[in-house]
Amino acid sequence: MVSDKNEIENLIDTMIESGDELVDNLKTVLPNSLSESMVMFHESHVANLKKIKEFLNP
Repeated sequence: MVSDKNEIENLIDTMIESGDELVDNLKTVLPNSLSESMVMFHESHVANLKKIKEFLNP
C-alpha cells in the first residue's frame, strides 16, 4: 500500500507541474479573459489535488 501512495503522490505532483507548464504556455496565446479563466480553473484543480494528497497522508 505504501508504494501505491507514493505512486499516487508522484502522479499528483506530475499533474500539478504539467498543469503549471500548460497554463503558462496557454497564457501567452489566449486572450486575457480566457487565460484568467484557465488560471482560476488550474488553481482550483491544484487545490483539489493537494486535498487528495493530504488525505493520503493523515
